[in-house]
Amino acid sequence: MTDRYAVIGNPVLHSRGPQIHAAFALQTGQPLSYERILAPLDGFTRAARAFRDAGGRGLNVTIPFKVEASSYATRLTDRARDAGAVNTLRFDADEALGDNTDGAGLVTDITIRLGVELAGRQVLLAGAGGAARGVAGPLLDADPAELFIVNRTAETARELARRHRSRGRVAGGAFDDVAHRSFDVVINATAASLAGDSLPLAASVFAHCSLAYDLVYADRPTPFMRFASESGATQVSDGLGMLVAQAAESFLLWRGVRPDPLPVMAELRAERALADSR
Repeated sequence: MTDRYAVIGNPVLHSRGPQIHAAFALQTGQPLSYERILAPLDGFTRAARAFRDAGGRGLNVTIPFKVEASSYATRLTDRARDAGAVNTLRFDADEALGDNTDGAGLVTDITIRLGVELAGRQVLLAGAGGAARGVAGPLLDADPAELFIVNRTAETARELARRHRSRGRVAGGAFDDVAHRSFDVVINATAASLAGDSLPLAASVFAHCSLAYDLVYADRPTPFMRFASESGATQVSDGLGMLVAQAAESFLLWRGVRPDPLPVMAELRAERALADSR
């Protein structure tokens, strides 16, 4: 019997989840199918319940439903509770287990694939919504010298920083608060790139930046990546590697088997390079 899984979000048509999990299933010999669910902005719970009632075994949750998914879950893992957001749901009998694999995927991609050290570095995190909540804790666990969180609504960034104050040097504020600072690693966890928008970051932020990382993945460099590169960032990356690494964590939660994300990352980037060359 083939078990059903899906990614739910709005928008969701851009998701590479079906291709990634098909590759994981082939690699591990696990029988499953994976689809996309476009849920109305006010219809996450209804859509998730319908999928589960139809026999669905688990969901990946993307923008803008990660915070709502944490309320939908009947039980949370420690990292989901810490994040206050859920990107993975596993359905077992009467239980909906909520987890958050975003942070683990991000740190793995930055430190392993890209080879950028986070320990002892000055790290700037843009955004304080569901995506940022999912990665803030694991970033602090990587022992940066400081994690500064900025958001258009500064108090939301400060609140997220306060939640993690016991874990390390962390602060929050407005974009203007970092206008005259530079950072070693700058991470965009906002949804701006999905809309083709840029962030109100000063060019000086990237003056000594070894990595500018956008959690969004796209066929072309995002506005954030272009601005970072033009402003002095040594290396820029989209979030495709994080997507594959966090998907491997989800797959482990669902199936009890950890797939190797690196061959799938290489396959997807090779496909992109081929498409770009045409």
